[in-house]
Amino acid sequence: MTNLSDARDLQPEIVDSPLDLIGNTPLVRLRRVGSELNCDLVAKVEMFNPGGSIKDRPAVAMIDAAEAAGQLVPGGTIVEPTSGNTGVGLAIVAAQRGYKCVFVMSDKMSDEKISLLRAYGAEVVVCPTAVPPDHPDSYYSVADRLTEEIPNAYRPNQYFNPVNPDEHERSTGPEIWRQTAGKITHFVAGVGTGGTITGVARVLKKMNPEIKVIAADPEGSVFSGGSGRPYLVEGVGEDFWPPTYDMRLVDQTIMVSDADSFAAARRVTREEGLLIGGSCGTAVHAALIAGADLGPEHLMVVLLPDSGRGYLSKIYNDDWMTRYGFLISDGPTAGDVLGAKRSVAVDNAIPELVLISPDEPARRGFALMRDLGVSQLIVSISKELPLAAKEVSGTLSELELMDKAFRNPAVLDSPVGDLMEPAMPMVGIGETVSAVVDRLDTANSVLVLEGGHPIGVLTRQDVLSFLAARSPG
Repeated sequence: MTNLSDARDLQPEIVDSPLDLIGNTPLVRLRRVGSELNCDLVAKVEMFNPGGSIKDRPAVAMIDAAEAAGQLVPGGTIVEPTSGNTGVGLAIVAAQRGYKCVFVMSDKMSDEKISLLRAYGAEVVVCPTAVPPDHPDSYYSVADRLTEEIPNAYRPNQYFNPVNPDEHERSTGPEIWRQTAGKITHFVAGVGTGGTITGVARVLKKMNPEIKVIAADPEGSVFSGGSGRPYLVEGVGEDFWPPTYDMRLVDQTIMVSDADSFAAARRVTREEGLLIGGSCGTAVHAALIAGADLGPEHLMVVLLPDSGRGYLSKIYNDDWMTRYGFLISDGPTAGDVLGAKRSVAVDNAIPELVLISPDEPARRGFALMRDLGVSQLIVSISKELPLAAKEVSGTLSELELMDKAFRNPAVLDSPVGDLMEPAMPMVGIGETVSAVVDRLDTANSVLVLEGGHPIGVLTRQDVLSFLAARSPG
C-alpha cells in the first residue's frame, strides 16, 4: 500500500477526454465456453471502449480525417446510417467537438440503442428493414437525402470510407499481434462494413501469412452466399458488398443462424460473465466451429465487438426470445398444436405457408385459395423459404376479397398489396397454448415462428382439434 505521505511523488493518471480511452482493449481467455476445444480460445473484448464497442475506433479516426480535409466544419452535422454502435462513437466525438448528429437506423434495432443515441443528444430516424438498398425508404437512401438537405452536413460513410479499415490496421491489428506475442494462428470476426476484419487481417497476414482469417456471417447476408434477406442479429452481415471489405484476406466464411448467434451470446454471458451482444455470439459460434479440429498448438482470437447492454429487451429478454421462437415454454405449446395439425394432414397437399407477393394480381390470390381450399394467404415480399418474419407484409383473406369484389369486380385485377389486410399476429413455437388462444381472440389465425422464421399457420379450428384430442372421453 502506498503511504499517503508519498503522494507528492505520484504522477496524475488523468486523461483529457473519453477519446483518449479508445483502444488497448484486453484479451480474455474463454475457459468455459472453449473447454471442449483443444486450441486456446481468447476474446478481444471491445466493450471496454468508452462507447461500449469497437466502433469507437473508426468513429474518431473518420472525424479526424474529415476535419483535416475540411469536409466537416465547426457547427456542422454528422449524418450516418448505423446499427447503433458507430453512432455512439460518433456521438461521443460530436459531444467533445460541438457537432450535431443525425443517425439513420433500421427498424430491427433495439429500443435501447435508439434511446442511447438520443441520450447523447442525437436525432434518430428509423427506416424499414424489408426494403432493398436502393429503395427511397432504405436507411442508406434516407441518409443520402438528409446529407444533401442539412446545411454543413458530413456523412462519414463507414461502408465506403477507407479510414475505417485503415484505423483497424493502425490500432486493432497491432494490439492483437502484441497481446498474443505473435502466437496467434486464427482470427475470427463478424463482417458488417468489413472494416475490422480487413484492417486486422492486413496486419496479421503481413506478420505471418500462415494466420487464418475467418469471417462469421449471419444466415441471409451476402457475405456467406445469401441474398441480403432480413435476419434478426444486429450490426453484422449486409445486403451488398461494401468496398471497405477485402474478401481476398479471408480464408473461410462461416454462416451462423440467428438462433445459434443468440444462444452463443447468452452462453458467454452466463458462463464467462461477459455480457456480449448478438453479433458477438455470431463470432463465438463460428469460432467454436472453426476451432473444433485444431490442436493445442493453435491460438484463436475471436473479436467481440460490443456489450449486451444494448440488447436487454431482445436476446436477454426471455419473453422476446420465446415470441420469436427461440425458447420453449413449459406445458403445451404452439409447436405442439402445429405438430398435431401436421400429423393429421400428412396426406394433404396444401403447403404449410401459402404465399403471394404484394405485386401479384388479386385474381391470382383468388385462384390459389380456390385451388388449394384455403381461406387466406400470407403476403410476403419473398417466396423463398425459410421466410424471415420481417418479409411478411400482410394477409389476403377470402372474406375481405369477396366483399371488395362484390362491390367492384375490377379489384381482382388490382395488386394484392392494395387489398391486403394487416399481417397475422405472430406467435413463437415455444409459446403456450393459452398465448395462442389470446392471439386468436382478435384474429382468425396466427403465424408460428421458429428461430425468427414463419413455419406454419394455426387457426381456431386447429386449437380446438388439439384440445379435443387431449381431453378424456
